[in-house]
Amino acid sequence: MTDFVNKIDFAEVISVKNANPNGDPLNGNRPRENYDGFGEISDVCIKRKIRNRLQDMGQAIFVQSDERRTDGFRSLKDRAEGCPELKKANKDKEEYARIACKKWMDVRSFGQVFAFKASSDNAVSIGIRGPVSIHCAVSVSPIEISSMQITKSVNGETQKDPDKKSSDTMGMKHRVDFGVYVIYGSINTQLATKTGFTAEDSELIKKALITLFENDCSSARPDGSLEVHKLYWWKHNAQIGQYSSAKVHRSLKVVPLADIPKSMKDYEISVEALDGLTPEIYDGI
Repeated sequence: MTDFVNKIDFAEVISVKNANPNGDPLNGNRPRENYDGFGEISDVCIKRKIRNRLQDMGQAIFVQSDERRTDGFRSLKDRAEGCPELKKANKDKEEYARIACKKWMDVRSFGQVFAFKASSDNAVSIGIRGPVSIHCAVSVSPIEISSMQITKSVNGETQKDPDKKSSDTMGMKHRVDFGVYVIYGSINTQLATKTGFTAEDSELIKKALITLFENDCSSARPDGSLEVHKLYWWKHNAQIGQYSSAKVHRSLKVVPLADIPKSMKDYEISVEALDGLTPEIYDGI
């Protein structure tokens, strides 16, 4: 394994067409948007997709979706307690963190809080900071949200009158007509040293971003409705970085060419030159 010694910044341009990229549970599961009408995708949602892709690549993942679990454990506590090495290191926080980072890639990438209530002899409260940080994605232009009433053809439960439709046969479905979002992120060398994150791990993160929406389809986001267009990958020549992450991220310009963009052709994408730092550019699959 190769030590991770060069800071990385990245940005990814994605599009959404007739889909709900990230529903807001506090707003009837409508696509997330801020008060100015720009769409949002939470960092938690993006990390979930990255974890899923890493899991598809055969990597061990601690925070597994319930429908994707591969080890039979139904909770994070059960998964942690199912690791004999962690149980032995319960009282040594540094050793506990080292073992967890070595075993699960998402822990050494994103960090993790291990906080499990238990009896006094095996309670756990350990926080790990990961080197990979992800911003909430925000759309370049305000989004238009369409809603439609939907119905089920059968009742969820048998009613007194079986021929009568119950209230659970009615519902609402929401979608973004079209939107272009940008995901920003960075990988920090100092925290990578602490968690054991390697250069090979960074390549897996890159591959996960390029294939972000593979095996991610649902009724809210059918296959092909979310697309990765470009991934910009800046690899600095120093641990601390040649420029701040904010300056690197600002160098990517995504400019709408129409008042109401309807496709990627309605946007112009460019990168401002930074002396000594040129991004690697990848197309989505």
